[in-house]
Amino acid sequence: MKTTHNEPFAEKQSTELAIGTFIISTLLFVLYILSNESPNVLVIAWPFAFSGIVLNAIMLFDLTDKFFHLAEQRRDIAVKILILFSNIPITFFYYSLVIKL
Repeated sequence: MKTTHNEPFAEKQSTELAIGTFIISTLLFVLYILSNESPNVLVIAWPFAFSGIVLNAIMLFDLTDKFFHLAEQRRDIAVKILILFSNIPITFFYYSLVIKL
């Protein structure tokens, strides 16, 4: 008798990480703009951005591994990967604005 696993993919950390890094990077960007482009904000923002990139890359690697090993839940995992990838254009937009200012 073959058993199927139709349970939804219950991993929440990737979505929480994506939303958390989005919120914090947005707050740092707004703080930078409101502080008249103070370089002191960048002292906090650049290490956060670097650590955010590292953490999101680790999570992406983990989700990619699960994508290949959990065939029944690929759709749910693919959505989580796309949510994680959604931070890239937002971060690039913030970076572009900071460089141009």
